[in-house]
Amino acid sequence: MTATYRPAEPIWCAGCGHFGVEAALIAALADLDVPKEETLVLAGIGCSGTIQNNMGTYGYHALHGRVLPTATGSWEANPELTVIAAGGDGDGYAIGMGHLIHTFRRNPSITYIVMNNGIYGLTKGQNSPTRQGTAALDAALLGLSVLETTFIARGFTRAPDQLRRLTAAALTHARQGHGFAFLEVLSPCVTYNDTYPRWETEHIDLDADDTYDPTDRSSAFTRVVALEAEYRIPVGLIYHDPSAEPGSFPNPASADIDPVRNAEAYSGIIDRYRI
Repeated sequence: MTATYRPAEPIWCAGCGHFGVEAALIAALADLDVPKEETLVLAGIGCSGTIQNNMGTYGYHALHGRVLPTATGSWEANPELTVIAAGGDGDGYAIGMGHLIHTFRRNPSITYIVMNNGIYGLTKGQNSPTRQGTAALDAALLGLSVLETTFIARGFTRAPDQLRRLTAAALTHARQGHGFAFLEVLSPCVTYNDTYPRWETEHIDLDADDTYDPTDRSSAFTRVVALEAEYRIPVGLIYHDPSAEPGSFPNPASADIDPVRNAEAYSGIIDRYRI
């Protein structure tokens, strides 16, 4: 493959959790031997929105809050692509919340990585929807409540080996056609909301619990709710349906629009407008 551009250097602050997210994504793609020319990384707005510049894959910078419909459309147009949407909790859970809910429901085979730091870092420190003390939103719990969801996980940049495994698992789920793989990553902002010390003590690893069954949605929901009540943050594979199939979507890119072969259908459409 001929190189078309040189990947950019990350612009994040020293110590930013996003470095760990990027490292895990690069490592997971390498572990799965996914060619760069068959990978598309789309990103939203915010500090996290520059990740696609650093990957050396195909990339696209979506409008604020619109990364999921853009990623879904990309996958619909070319289901052979490994489509990865990435963004922050502000981009995904505020202006993008409506798209998140319906992507959970529609279940396209794409991967969505949300870098959660509880803050709007690019605009200098306003609280995001996940900031503790402001009726914080738990997107994993929200995903569990939508019955069409097929993969929900949460990682922490302080646990890089687990994050690499979870990233690879999410990519595999989507690449095998099992539907939407949602991976939230606790990715602290050291400049405006340094949550490393707090999250280090608050997180609890579900992968280390032999009694936890990530294939049982009801018990997963109950466990996450119970941990929330104890001010604990569950990380690991929260829910996974390995037998799931993606939602059914028309593929407009491969549609037959030849005017000769479709003359009768086109005439019918025109006739309906004449009525």
